Amino acid sequence: MTPNQRLMIAIVLSVLFFVAYTAIFPPEQQSAKVEQTKTQNPQTSSQPQVSKAENVVNHEISTNEKMAANNSSALVTVKNSNFILKLDTLGRISSKELLQEKYNDKNNKHAELIPSDGMKPLFVRFLDPNLNEEATKVAYTANLSELSVEGNSQKVTLTQKLSNLTVTKEITFYADGHYDAKVSLSDDKKYFVYLGQRPRITEQMMTVSGAMIYTDDKIVTIIEDKKAEGRKTFSGVELISAFDQYSASIMYGFSKDTNIIVERDKEDNPVIYFEALQNMPFSGYIGQKEYKTLNSINPVLTNAIEYGWFTFASKPLFQLLSWLYDMFGNWGWSIIALTAIIRIILYPLTYKGMVSMQKMKDIAPQVKAVQAKYKGDPQRVNSAVMDLYKKHGANPLGGCLPMLLQIPVFFAIYRVLLNAVELQGASWMLWIDDLSRMDST
Repeated sequence: MTPNQRLMIAIVLSVLFFVAYTAIFPPEQQSAKVEQTKTQNPQTSSQPQVSKAENVVNHEISTNEKMAANNSSALVTVKNSNFILKLDTLGRISSKELLQEKYNDKNNKHAELIPSDGMKPLFVRFLDPNLNEEATKVAYTANLSELSVEGNSQKVTLTQKLSNLTVTKEITFYADGHYDAKVSLSDDKKYFVYLGQRPRITEQMMTVSGAMIYTDDKIVTIIEDKKAEGRKTFSGVELISAFDQYSASIMYGFSKDTNIIVERDKEDNPVIYFEALQNMPFSGYIGQKEYKTLNSINPVLTNAIEYGWFTFASKPLFQLLSWLYDMFGNWGWSIIALTAIIRIILYPLTYKGMVSMQKMKDIAPQVKAVQAKYKGDPQRVNSAVMDLYKKHGANPLGGCLPMLLQIPVFFAIYRVLLNAVELQGASWMLWIDDLSRMDST
């Protein structure tokens, strides 16, 4: 068998592997279909539905709301050595600027995590259209205009006084980028709180951006941008996330019976919000998806770091990489060490494949001689060739199968390196000062 033939067999086996894996483990599409079925057939679903709001509350912003959003100014500024966050007169998180240069965008400007258009975190919508219209025209007031969260957490209270209702938002900000929030109404009215649009900083090939819902049964549902299909409702949710490659806007800490709703906007991008109680406590995080930061805030947040098909292998590989970083203090040397460890572990497979390929190479002249001797008699040729394989202990697939078994590992490593925000601005040696970017030399 020639090297080209072995390569073709390896490619075919690789395709079969991915097809089989997708058929056996289809978490994203399957869970999305299940939730969509539940929302389309409320009589068969055990989850509470929000069908009454179907024709009234939507993710679209009315003309008045757009004017209010455009004219709103910073009501509260939260400062930290690593970020500047602003709350506007609509009671929303309208801006969060990262001050660290390593997170700068492609134009070398400070990264802005909140898009200028679309829904923003902590935006409140009411089911009652009249009440909702009034809420878009009445500005919030705050007990503080500026907070510093260098060391200790700081709390601000926002108040909106409507004709027959008072809305209060108590928000405590922390230096690591997360916050605790409590939204309270003076009267029990049905309303919804929005997660906001995802950050739009990094766009790179082979990465996914959109919305994530992680439930208490450890099911991850990803709804990619441009692929949202309509309203879906989830309960038992641990966290919701609107994310790009390296950063995310996350909310968590919901009660098990909280309804999380996902819709789509005009561009078929997902929009997430949840049905809130009269007194609704929850928490949030807006920032980079750094494993140690998320784990220190709440271990459940580490599930917001998603690696696609190979999450089951990529997560432990990243933890090993992180452990190596603690030893070497440099991500470049840690990657080299990780590669060496994996090569050592996989060496038996590599060696077996090399030995098998060498055997096939050694008997190649004899195979050609047999093919020439019994030319025109395929059965005789096959029988003679198989006898040669048995006599010399050669296996035509012996060089392909070890290679195939290693493919998932290398894909998992690739996903780790592609999604690890820790590599941003991480230098290695000489001219290499950012391991997350392509070498420009």
